[in-house]
Amino acid sequence: MRIGVLGAGHLGSIHIQQLKSIPEWTLVGFYDPSGETRDRVSSQFGITAFSSMDELFDQCDAIDIVTPTLSHFSCASAAVKRQKHVFIEKPITNTVEEARNLTRLAHEAGVKVQVGHVERFNPAFKAAQPYLNEVRFIETHRLSQFNPRGTDVSVILDLMIHDIDIVLSVTRSSIRRISASGVAVVSETPDIANARIEFDNGCVANLTASRISLKKMRKSRLFQKDAYISVDFLDKKTEVVRMKNVDADTSPFSITIDLGPDKPAKEIIFDQPEVETSNAIREELLSFYHSIADNTEPVVSAEQATSALEVAYQILEKMKFNFSLIGSDTY
Repeated sequence: MRIGVLGAGHLGSIHIQQLKSIPEWTLVGFYDPSGETRDRVSSQFGITAFSSMDELFDQCDAIDIVTPTLSHFSCASAAVKRQKHVFIEKPITNTVEEARNLTRLAHEAGVKVQVGHVERFNPAFKAAQPYLNEVRFIETHRLSQFNPRGTDVSVILDLMIHDIDIVLSVTRSSIRRISASGVAVVSETPDIANARIEFDNGCVANLTASRISLKKMRKSRLFQKDAYISVDFLDKKTEVVRMKNVDADTSPFSITIDLGPDKPAKEIIFDQPEVETSNAIREELLSFYHSIADNTEPVVSAEQATSALEVAYQILEKMKFNFSLIGSDTY
């Protein structure tokens, strides 16, 4: 199946590299509006640089869009109208209205749209999934050092949206209430933010994102009855602490806790699930191929990505309201 890449910047180059390693895909080339970038990337990877988006479309069955967020809708809608399957980096579009329109266009054209919420394919998160069952509290921290490359959107759309998507995929519940606060420190939109999401099923998620940190961190901690699961998306590590009732098979050397009279003692079990070595971008691009070839729902569909974007904008609205209370006109 033939695929082409739109956008050959830092992330686009990574996509090109990974697509070249996937035998199921035939990478026909790429398009980037910068002539200098076209020359450099074409020489670096030994692939064709097309002179226009339409010329690339003519040669492809699917398009991988790795352009700035502001251009996602225009690029994706153009591809969909040509009946090309579309993989598009997160967030799906710049606005919720654009996301809904793109979803509608894709349905009308009968094509697949998968969105690059890459943490769904993080091997640490995949290792944790068998342990997740009715999670009731989630705490996430996604901290990055400042990089001007991502400041065309707020830290919510740049970083926190990864964790919004993860939380929505875990809870699978409608939202009851959102509260949020944030500060624009070095750019015109929030650079550090915190959001609290309360779900109808009783789960609460507390999300923190910053792009002005001195160190990187991408961790989620998930709590449920008799278990705590820690996922380190950056270092690819998963830790699970489980509790079960002490029984006749419990070793005398086990760690146990006494919960008091008339309550069974608990054994504490520490698990470190095996985390496979894999490249998440390669995995998501391969899954995109299979969703087309097997006619199955993409792992991260346009509808799911739209839901994450809707929550992101609800968080932004809450932050705007809080800013207005203190007389800020930052954004």
